[in-house]
Order: sequence, then structure tokens, then C-alpha cells
Amino acid sequence: MTGDSFVIAVDGPAASGKGTIATRLGALYGYPVLDSGLLYRAVGVQLLQSGGDLDDAEAAAALARKLDPASLEDPEVRTRRAGEAASRVAAHTPVRTALRDFQQQFARQSPGAVIDGRDIGTVIAPWAQAKMFVTATPQVRADRRWLQLSAQGETVSHDEVLADILLRDRRDSGRADSPMVAAADSVLLDTTEMDIDRAFDAARRIVETARARQDQS
Repeated sequence: MTGDSFVIAVDGPAASGKGTIATRLGALYGYPVLDSGLLYRAVGVQLLQSGGDLDDAEAAAALARKLDPASLEDPEVRTRRAGEAASRVAAHTPVRTALRDFQQQFARQSPGAVIDGRDIGTVIAPWAQAKMFVTATPQVRADRRWLQLSAQGETVSHDEVLADILLRDRRDSGRADSPMVAAADSVLLDTTEMDIDRAFDAARRIVETARARQDQS
């Protein structure tokens, strides 16, 4: 527990809808929102731009330690290439360690914060009062990501996007340090059959239940 801060942890795999849900929850409750995946994307992009090797853990960690939050606004961090780079550098323990303090400080803001990622409820903010694990089938997530990338002007086939999704799932859930897994006390939110409005309403009800539980304690 961190004083008066109410933390909403939104975990889940790529393109599950967790980012949009987190953004909407932040707007509803007036809390700042952190997309933790952008941190890893920014590290990966900067490593590529410097000519580095994504498998070089120490080089990636050095960039993570001096990461400027302003770099998260770079449009390049939202590209398909950045997603692949993020998946690779996120597997390095020194990188995760370097970015952990930043995320935990963000979580400790008063009166609260919303963070989306893959290990928020398990590693970054295990004390979070509201936790959800947002998911959907790989096919549906690939549909969503393909539409997003196409809207950004990227030329990529649906099959390639699905392959990316499946590879990232394997990396994220199989890494030794902070693997993607639903926290034991999180609520599963499967958005496969939901549009974003229904998914957000379900997420809001999860948070409201957690807020009521806190008020009663």
C-alpha cells in the first residue's frame, strides 16, 4: 500500500484493448496514465537508431537508465518495428530493473494512477487496489493491430501481424524475469466479443467494485 494513492493495474497481451481501457479509466477518474510498453519501445527504438544490438542486454540497460520520458511522444515508438524491438529488450533483466523504479514512482502518485502493461499487478504495483487482466483471442487482437498499423500508413499483411502477436505472446509469457501472467487477485476481462465501449464499461465496473471494497475496509 502506498498512502493515499489508488492504483489501477491493467495488464494483458498486445492489442487486447488494455491501452484504450487504461486511457479511458484515467480520464474518468482524473488519474495520470502510463503505458509501460512505450518505455520498452523507446529503449528498443533508441538502440536500433544507435546501431546497437537488441540482444545486447547491457547496451539496452544503459539506454533504459537514462531514458527521457519525452521520448515516449516520438511517433516511431508506436510502429510495428518498435513493437518487435520492445519485445526483445523487455526480456533483459537489467532493462526491466532500470525501468522498474520509474514505473513504481509513477504508481505512487496521489491521488492515484493507471498503468497498463504485462507485469503491473504482479511486479510493478502488486499493492494495486484494482487489477485486471485484459485479453482476447490472437485472431481478434491481430485484426485490431492490423487496422491500427494500416491507419498509421504501415504496409503489412494480416498474416504477418498475427505472427507478430503470437511471437510476442511467447516471449512475454516465457521470459524468466517478470513474465506476463495474470495476478492471482486480478479480474479477467476477455474483450474478444466486445467493442471498446462495452470493454470500458466492464473495466469501470471492476474498478468501482475495488473502490467500494476499499471504502469498506
